[in-house]
Amino acid sequence: MVNLLLYAGTVLIWGTTWLPIKMQLGVVPVEVSVAYRFLIASVLLFAFCAVRGLPMRFRARDHLFIAALGLCFFSTNYLLIYNGSAYLTSGLVAIVFSTIVVMNIANAGLFFGRKPEARVIAGAVLGIVGLCVTFWPELAAFSLDRGGSLGLILCLAGTLSASFGSMASSRNSQAGVPVVQANAFGMGYGAVFMLIYAAASGASFTYEPTLGYTFSLLYLALFGSVFGFGCYLSLVGRIGPERAGYATVLFPIIALGLSTVFEGYQWSLREGVAVALILAGNTLILAKPAPKTPAAKPGRA
Repeated sequence: MVNLLLYAGTVLIWGTTWLPIKMQLGVVPVEVSVAYRFLIASVLLFAFCAVRGLPMRFRARDHLFIAALGLCFFSTNYLLIYNGSAYLTSGLVAIVFSTIVVMNIANAGLFFGRKPEARVIAGAVLGIVGLCVTFWPELAAFSLDRGGSLGLILCLAGTLSASFGSMASSRNSQAGVPVVQANAFGMGYGAVFMLIYAAASGASFTYEPTLGYTFSLLYLALFGSVFGFGCYLSLVGRIGPERAGYATVLFPIIALGLSTVFEGYQWSLREGVAVALILAGNTLILAKPAPKTPAAKPGRA
């Protein structure tokens, strides 16, 4: 039941962040907005830890992996995908990012020696095919010209960075580092990395004093970061990055549902088939494996 709640929380929260992210684009450079977001989230988490009296002292080796989490998941991932999104449509970005399911399966085998289950692979394939069906017009119109190849490379690199972040989080969970404290430090590290990058690239540290920008920043910091990443990375620790990564396939469907309400998006039979494929993949990913029947002992002749 806990896993289901964490899974649902991840999908619902991240499925609603697309609109606040759009509201962030414009006046403030992307890297600066991302730094603001994770700096606020880190402060909120540290305040929560202080109020709850949670232990905050970890070994230097643990901090190394927490910093890797911050570098991969809370900074580089966003920097690459946001820049790649300038060359790709939102549907194509969703398809590219959904490949984190496959990357997580491969990286879990590489770093932890875990053999992928056939049903997990089948579920991942169904989900990605479902997303491709959903955004087929954008996929069919894709061209490597006019920056398309650069956008594809940047988004794939950003997705790989997020997958490495999932591996770092999985390692931290196995080492006994709690998700809340790891995220408090990790988001702080990520914010520092982004601030350093922004300063080095000459970005202006501005702020847009509008209700829209402020609301979207606080929403992304509190819900998208504190709660969203808290749910997802808790899920990574409980069921593994291979299965937790499927949430990235589902939240574009939530985003389309919201687009239907707020932007008048029109569904067709194609989207219905796509959702059926994605839900079938979701069922395979989350289904409990059948218990292994112990081999019968040979009887006496």
